[in-house]
Amino acid sequence: MKRFLMVSGLALSLIACGENDTNSDKAQVEENVEETGEEQTQEPTEVPDPIPAESSDKYSYEMVVEGLKIPWGFTFLPDDSMLITEKNGDIIHFKDGKKTEIQGGPEVYDRGQGGLLDVVIHPDYESNAWIYFSYASKEGEGDGGNTALMRTKLEGNQLTNKEVLYKASPNTTKGQHFGSRIAFDKEGYLYFSAGERGERDVNPQDITRDNGKVYRLNDDGSIPSDNPFAGQENAVEAIYSYGHRNPQGMILNPETGEIWVHEHGPKGGDEINVVKKGANYGWPVVTYGENYSGTSITDERSKPDMEDPIFYWLPSIAPSGFAYVTSDKFPELKGNLLVGSLKFQYLELLELDGKKIKKRIKLLEDSGRMRDVRQGPDGNIYVAIEGKGIAKLTNKQ
Repeated sequence: MKRFLMVSGLALSLIACGENDTNSDKAQVEENVEETGEEQTQEPTEVPDPIPAESSDKYSYEMVVEGLKIPWGFTFLPDDSMLITEKNGDIIHFKDGKKTEIQGGPEVYDRGQGGLLDVVIHPDYESNAWIYFSYASKEGEGDGGNTALMRTKLEGNQLTNKEVLYKASPNTTKGQHFGSRIAFDKEGYLYFSAGERGERDVNPQDITRDNGKVYRLNDDGSIPSDNPFAGQENAVEAIYSYGHRNPQGMILNPETGEIWVHEHGPKGGDEINVVKKGANYGWPVVTYGENYSGTSITDERSKPDMEDPIFYWLPSIAPSGFAYVTSDKFPELKGNLLVGSLKFQYLELLELDGKKIKKRIKLLEDSGRMRDVRQGPDGNIYVAIEGKGIAKLTNKQ
């Protein structure tokens, strides 16, 4: 990281993103309150100063799937039907206007921010039918749970061929920072995130431990031979990058071919990061945020051997869900990013110029906690809103 940034009056100006980062069990229910390898050859991107968000009343939404509680993730099948994860472990198949509950889903550890999390289909789903879920799992030693990844197939209303591809350890009864999002890159590698589970001083900087990491696997769960720590003793070979706090957004940038994540920071520390092989993203050694009490975590904003974010939010918005718009349905959104805000309950448009955010615009203000956002195969933009369901973005004009 190449740049130091001091923000005067930090303790007075930052607003909590809605997640508590203390290591006490008090943080377990915060979600319902919010919420080296190869040398890098790319030139670092200078971290811009925070920018205020503008507002737009140009858009509205119409409900597509109603009656959901906490729809954490959703994806589209080739027939344009929708698979939806509910945090409590329910899996909903929405097709032809009807909701059907899918049987045989993973057993989830539903506590605090943990539960049934993301869902994506394989890029070659039409030939192999694989569906991937991330979730909090009780499997393994110890009380509590930790983040897991499963692949499975859907036959009728039943999940079959279930395979647990990865299970982070150790289990803990803490209820915060599970992550977890899933994305495939253009080469077919599978990436998923696992938050640091409220153990900021233990997990994220230690490559011998799970949590606070972005992992890369082959689609069958095996470890790619060119992973940055593959074959290295005293390292978790699935790790692709580390030093993360709690990534709840992950996308393939179709223009650059890179995996991008956004992650919940502490108070004033939500970030967007470009994931690089073997890179350390600094948490908690460096951060743009502070403790929720207003005390300092560290005086360091940057270090030469740690990656800068390309953007950070001030105040924190508690970001969840992430989409890169390629559709022509909304030409003004094309080539830009969409992020849901849990804390402030709106959809945020981030206008891109390469890897720089040049403008923030709040859409659908006061609509509810935006948990996920996806571009559908029909080119429309869909958002998951807690306590409501899945909605489709519409233009007021």
